[in-house]
Formats: sequence, structure tokens, C-alpha cells
Amino acid sequence: MERSFLYKEFAPLIGMIAGECATVGSNTVYKAISGHQISFYVFTFYTCLAAALVLLPFAFIFRRSGVFPSNKSSFFLRLICLSAMGVGCQLFSYKGLEYSSPTLASAISNLIPALTFILAVLFGMEKLALKSSSSTAKIVGSAVSIAGALVVVLYKGPVILSNPFAAPTRLNLSHPLASSQPNWIMGGLCFFAQYLLNSFWYIILTQMVNMYPDELAVVCLYYVFEVIIAAPICLLAEGNLGAWKLKNSLELVAVLNSGCVGQSFVSAIHTWGVHVKGPVYVSSFRPLSIAIAAATGVIFLGDDLYLGSIIGATIIASGFYSIMWGKIKEEELKVKDEFCSSLGSSSKDRIPLLKSCKVQDD
Repeated sequence: MERSFLYKEFAPLIGMIAGECATVGSNTVYKAISGHQISFYVFTFYTCLAAALVLLPFAFIFRRSGVFPSNKSSFFLRLICLSAMGVGCQLFSYKGLEYSSPTLASAISNLIPALTFILAVLFGMEKLALKSSSSTAKIVGSAVSIAGALVVVLYKGPVILSNPFAAPTRLNLSHPLASSQPNWIMGGLCFFAQYLLNSFWYIILTQMVNMYPDELAVVCLYYVFEVIIAAPICLLAEGNLGAWKLKNSLELVAVLNSGCVGQSFVSAIHTWGVHVKGPVYVSSFRPLSIAIAAATGVIFLGDDLYLGSIIGATIIASGFYSIMWGKIKEEELKVKDEFCSSLGSSSKDRIPLLKSCKVQDD
């Protein structure tokens, strides 16, 4: 019982927190090297390649014995879609970071629970009963989250927390990282596109791990196909062969960090989390990234924290917690239904208890 609790409750909790820290850290490192004018197409391809090379040996060593999915065409079609979305997510992410900051990325990332919930309903993974309080909470929470994202993108506001250091950055960048209002909006739109694709990614990933429950193998195949898809796109978009040479050790470290930690580790953790707890649970840890990004942005990048980000993130987080409240309420009702069913099949002496089971709060 204790081992089951550690695997199903405690381990996913620690894993998702570690994943958020890794994601924000990877974004911060990329923002730091963006001052060196590295092409984000080059960075995307090298990141995919690094992630695939890191995961390949682990996929072979820890591969579970079992039969490959019987419907191979459906599995590989989903794999191609998943990899294409992954490439799109990375391109939008790095472009958005060039326009704005990791703090804005983390603030808008709180849209993922709402977008994932909407898509889960459309794909039949979530039930929607309009008369129940749990469904109402999730619908309202989704609408509130989207409204909060619009606030973050369209309203920058005054500076609330300024960089306490005299130099423009702690990493000796060649230019200040403050963003203009148009770039801030463009960055927000890039992040919105990224997280919309990310929500589709969670849905398709859930279907894939249900078809083939070997998380590490799925993630490894995903990155192999990402490399295949990213290669022609990035080569055509960045035709200057000189841009493909990493200019210094900082760029190499950033690529390895993004590929090994920000991509392969995070994807493996999220894939496992989706299999154990579902896509809505995995996406529910996004609000944590705001505090992490704000701290790292001010300390390492010289970023300022704006009022619009705080207000919008607060609104989004309120919507997120509304969604999670509805999710928890549904889980409670599900457990109660299972308990009542077990009572009904065990003994007739428990008729009073069975009657009490019929009264359930929505």
C-alpha cells in the first residue's frame, strides 16, 4: 500500500515540480544566449538531436518486454503528429523568448490546464455534465484562464520588481534584455501558439501511452522523429551554413542543457505522469513556474517584473484552481461511487449505508 502511494502520488508530485524547474531553467539559459545571435532554427535542431542521442541508450537498456501496438499505422501516425507538434512548440517557444522573457512564458503557460481540459472534453477524455458544480467550475476556470492570458499579453504595466544589480545582466550579455511593447505582444502570441500545440501534445501522448505503455520508448521514438522532421525545416529556414557552427562553449552548454534536461528529462517525466495520472494532472503544475521564472529572470537575466504579468498570472492561476477543484470533486464522487458499488455487492445488511450512498452532492 505504501509503495503504491509513493508511485502514484508522491513520485508524480516530485517529478512534476522537477519538470517545471527544468523547463524554466532551460528557458532562462536560452534567453541568456539569445544575445549571442544564435539562430533559433539551429538551436531547435541541435536540441532535438541532443535529446534523441541521450535517450537512445536508455530506451534500449530499460525497454520493457512486450508486444508492439497491433495497430502500427495508427500508432506511427500519432507519433508523427506528436513529433511535428513538438518541433512547432520549440520553434514558437524560442522565438517567443527572443521577443520577451521566461517570466512571460511561465505566466502564459498557465493556459495549458484550461486548453488541455477543453481538448480533453472534445476528445472524450473528460466528461462534462452541465448541471454539476464540478463541470461548471472547470468551464468557468477555463474561461477565466483565457481572460488572464489576454491580460498578460495585452497589458504590460509598470515595473514592480526591478533588477537589483547595476549591470544589465549577470551573464555579460551584449545588450539589455528589456522588450518593447510590440515585441512583448508578439512574444505572448508565440507562447499562446506554443501552449495550444502543447495541449494537443498531451492529448495525443495520452492516447499513445495507452496503446503502448512503455514511456521511455515512446519518448525516444518521439525525439527520433522530431530530428527527422526538424532537419529539413531548420535547414531550409536557416540557409547560412556559418550559422550552424556553435561559436562558444556557452552555446554548446545551452544546447546540451536544453536537449538533456529541458527536453528529454521533462518529456520523459511528463510522459510517465500522463500515463500514471492523466494529462490534466500533468498540466496542473504550470502556476509553479511563475515564481521560479520571476526569480531566475531577475537574478540571472536582469529582467524586470511587470504589473501586467502579476495580474494576468493571478487571474490565470484562479482559473486553474477552479479547474482543479472541479477535477478533485469529480475524483471524490468517483471514489464514493466505487465504495457504494462495493457495499452493494457485499451484503444486504448494509442497506442503510446503501441508501446514504444515493445522496451525492454535485
